[in-house]
Amino acid sequence: MEIWVNPACSKCRSALADLDAAGVDYTVRRYLDDPPSRAELEDVLVALGLEPWDIARHKEAAEEGLTFPREAGHRDAWLDGLAAHPRAIQRPIITAADGTAVIGRDPDSIARAIDHESG
Repeated sequence: MEIWVNPACSKCRSALADLDAAGVDYTVRRYLDDPPSRAELEDVLVALGLEPWDIARHKEAAEEGLTFPREAGHRDAWLDGLAAHPRAIQRPIITAADGTAVIGRDPDSIARAIDHESG
């Protein structure tokens, strides 16, 4: 299991505490220090079943100039933009060993990730 975190984020700290409490093994990726590549973003999006604009933090995306229409014709621009400006990516993103992923902003999402990891 891997979790993409920003240590300054309270949702990330909560998710880490939940993973610790569940006793699952995981790897922390500080995605602002070690940004995901475009290919990694594409893989995570497939696992999440989402589009790039779905994992964009609205305020940060706008501040970084990622104001493209949220439609298929602008998918490449979104992917390139998120890869270049990782602070605009929603967090935390948790990927389980079985290839599933969640945006772990609530206890139910984190529990689903834990279930997939230990399932």
